[in-house]
Amino acid sequence: MEREKYVPEITSQLRNRSVVVPEVIYRASGIKILGTRIKSLLFSTDVAIIKNNNANSIIAVYPFTPQLSITHAILEVASVPVFVGVGGGLTSGPRSIQIALQAELLGAYGVVVNAPTKNEVIQEMKSVIDIPIVATVASLQDDFMGKIEAGVSILNVSGGINTTEMVRAIRSKVGKEFPIIATGGPNDDSILRTIEAGANAITYTPPSSGRIFNDVMTNYRNAY
Repeated sequence: MEREKYVPEITSQLRNRSVVVPEVIYRASGIKILGTRIKSLLFSTDVAIIKNNNANSIIAVYPFTPQLSITHAILEVASVPVFVGVGGGLTSGPRSIQIALQAELLGAYGVVVNAPTKNEVIQEMKSVIDIPIVATVASLQDDFMGKIEAGVSILNVSGGINTTEMVRAIRSKVGKEFPIIATGGPNDDSILRTIEAGANAITYTPPSSGRIFNDVMTNYRNAY
């Protein structure tokens, strides 16, 4: 009989308010990237949250054109591997490729391209950079097989309420070994279903700093 392992835990009085990812995420197999096994990715560009969490890594994608000043700020504060967005939708072509190269030189563990990124851009990017390219898949109509052939190392499935079904369908096409990251959904059950469908690692969206601070202020008020 396998004995359950006891894990000693060390905490800090000043740092006990950090963002903690759901424990169920660690049932995933993980993806070993550049020697580091990653099961959880915190989806955020908030440097305060990025500095205060227990996720294995950070995925920093935002709805604006990629800017190296933002990439640099995130890499400066993160104590874990960071995967940064380099465009592919509004920002694409040679500009995305140059941003990806600069991200690598700044220390990113990987770059994330948006769903509209053309396979030709991925192929050229792959010839320029030496870190993994992560391709976001938002629909089963996406040519994810073509992106893999072009040089994508990891798929990042983000299909909203359809994510679990998408992961299952994509897993059946790419086989058992190709790495898949996916959004886990709002609760432990949805995260577990996504893992069982074939996701190797899970992205977790933390509460905003505003929401966390609101809870803190409520506690302060109730103390009087």
